[in-house]
Amino acid sequence: MSALPRPRRFGAPPPWLLLSLCLLAAARVSLADSNPQDSPSTSLPVREEMMAKYSNLSLESHNISLTEHSSMPVEKNITLEKPSNIELVCQFTKSGDLNSVNVTWRKDDELLENNYLVNATGNILYTQYKFTIIDNKQLGSYSCVFEEGKEQRGTFNFKVPEIHGKSKPLITYVGDSTVLVCKCQDCFPSRWTWYSSNGSVQIPVDAQMNNKYVVNGTYANETRLKITQLSEEDGGSYWCQAVFQLGESEEQIELVVLSYLVPLKPFLAIVAEVVLLVAIILLCEMYTQKKKKHPDHGKEFEQIEHLKSDDSNGIENNAPRHRKNESMGQ
Repeated sequence: MSALPRPRRFGAPPPWLLLSLCLLAAARVSLADSNPQDSPSTSLPVREEMMAKYSNLSLESHNISLTEHSSMPVEKNITLEKPSNIELVCQFTKSGDLNSVNVTWRKDDELLENNYLVNATGNILYTQYKFTIIDNKQLGSYSCVFEEGKEQRGTFNFKVPEIHGKSKPLITYVGDSTVLVCKCQDCFPSRWTWYSSNGSVQIPVDAQMNNKYVVNGTYANETRLKITQLSEEDGGSYWCQAVFQLGESEEQIELVVLSYLVPLKPFLAIVAEVVLLVAIILLCEMYTQKKKKHPDHGKEFEQIEHLKSDDSNGIENNAPRHRKNESMGQ
């Protein structure tokens, strides 16, 4: 009689399988509890994690002071060239109860939730907001708002540095050379680019392909565009663009190219007016001299006319007498 087959026993699962199952379970729990908005401003722990991740970045600290008697919002303009950790502090001074003051933070018109700290010391209420700016989308206005009936607001405006050129049009002449200059005060762009206008389209100025242009200072806080052998077609709008890690900034310069006849036109108009005036004066002088040479011309004419009239009257008066004498002789 054959023996019945014994049931098969399974040994213990290998360690790598247990570890995989544990990691899978942990990942499911993490996905279930996570916030669907993946943003560094969603929660305070995430914000601290982002700050730690970019701890090698420079720290920018700025503050604003407000009081309950402030009549106008307080603003502070801040320029940034590269990614930075930001610490913003607002302090609000109030004589009454600080617990009745509601404190919020906003980016532009969007409410920032639970990413700031609030504490009080004496009659001063402090609020602090920390975050990291890593791209140009995070530039803009960040405001601390204190509300108790009346709203008090302090605003930090973040933007890339501005560049400056010549505000008035640059005027030059055909055949000459000119230099357009743009500067960035206390900043160093990573790259400069020049554009010219073709109607409403900006065209990059390529100094390597066209000997007409020479660009200097590409990696400094100043750039110069030299244009040689100017023609009237070179006139128009030029833009210099400074490129930073957080965005671009540009400035417009107007170039006017004149021909040499243009400045002569007012001079020629003046000369024509002078010639016309001299001609009128000479004609008046000639007429006056002619009148002085023949002062009795008008009187002689009147006398001749008077004599003619007298002669005609005499002839008319003698005619009846002659006829009378003839009648008497008969």
